[in-house]
Amino acid sequence: MPAFTLAPIRPALLILIGSGGLLLGALGFQHIGNLPPCAMCYWQRYGHIAALGIAWLALWPMPPAVRRAILTLGGLALLATAGIALYHVGVEWKWWPGPQSCTTGSGFGGTIDELKRRIMQTPIVRCDAIVWQMWGLTMAGWNGLISLLLGVGALSLTWAGAGRT
Repeated sequence: MPAFTLAPIRPALLILIGSGGLLLGALGFQHIGNLPPCAMCYWQRYGHIAALGIAWLALWPMPPAVRRAILTLGGLALLATAGIALYHVGVEWKWWPGPQSCTTGSGFGGTIDELKRRIMQTPIVRCDAIVWQMWGLTMAGWNGLISLLLGVGALSLTWAGAGRT
């Protein structure tokens, strides 16, 4: 009977712990720290949600080549999130303009009074406003740096033993 090893699922565990931790941190800032996210913050969360789903899928029994392909997608999702975060950092520091969705809402199908009430109750969250930073990096900056490291780490772990399996 072959010995059990964590090696094939290490990248999945890295993604689960890393993306899960970043999402929990973002939710903590939002709900405990009372820092509502902007549109670009949500975009970054989508990459982590995708990476979590992909990593969870990679935990199931499957051929090594299929697991590598799935985990590669997870690593790429993290790198995409890092790219979105870098774009957000540039918007925050006014290096380039942000998208219109950071200052405008989507379509609304209710009455004028409902729309007015919703507008008055919704906090304005601008993508180009820095609401928190530590050691010179904003939340988007930290997310970008950590997502980049997680993505590179997950891809490295995924492909490190590819020739041996």
